[in-house]
Amino acid sequence: MSRDRQVGLAHRRLAIIDTSPTGAQPMSTSDGGLCIVYNGEIYNYRELRKELQYKGYPFITQSDTEVLLHLYREYGHEMVHQLRGMYAFALWDAGKRGLFLARDPFGIKPLYYSDDGTTIRVASQVKSLLISDAVDTSSEPAGHVGFFLWGYVPDPYTLYKGVRALPAGTSLWVDAGGQAVPQPFFALRDTLILAEEQAKTVTAVEMRDELREALLDTVRHHLVADVPVGVFLSSGLDSTTLAVLAREVGAERYEQ
Repeated sequence: MSRDRQVGLAHRRLAIIDTSPTGAQPMSTSDGGLCIVYNGEIYNYRELRKELQYKGYPFITQSDTEVLLHLYREYGHEMVHQLRGMYAFALWDAGKRGLFLARDPFGIKPLYYSDDGTTIRVASQVKSLLISDAVDTSSEPAGHVGFFLWGYVPDPYTLYKGVRALPAGTSLWVDAGGQAVPQPFFALRDTLILAEEQAKTVTAVEMRDELREALLDTVRHHLVADVPVGVFLSSGLDSTTLAVLAREVGAERYEQ
């Protein structure tokens, strides 16, 4: 809660990294200038933490949440370009009197918001926003059409006119001046175009080796956790491959 009681943040935590009480959210910097609620996991948080410690930032916890706070103080809105992971967060900057929202490049973690002109509400689930009587719950035609055509509701629409999804790879800054326009910081289309432009000729063996190293790298990062990590097996090649690679990079077998 901000000092003027105009901004409030709340969080229900699923602890993956630093499960101790010090990792609880909302989390603030020691001076109270920044406060964050965050859903997800930052796979490169250890590398970012070392970099920030080298620059003099003090750490109290072992969580990736605290890394986000100091990363924002160092890079501001450009912090999103440093992140590798899945995330959705709302960060209150008391000094600038603004709320910074961001969602990961592939939209793995959801983030919804509602703005009635006087108050902005943010949540990781639509149903949390519907609790308020101030949210317009009339039907959003684009959301319903998308669902019946494709089987899902396309961003930024939802089934309600008064609720919008922050698109994948997008950030949003909100302050007393009103709601700003969502700013994209990642586009899969641009990444694919760049990859095609920089494509190189490789042999089948080289392609296999590069794919193997890429998979090992991502599996290794996904195993970063302070709790047991599991793999859902579907009898397909994809999940079986991931299970084998997890074992190869050092994951211990766990049975219950």
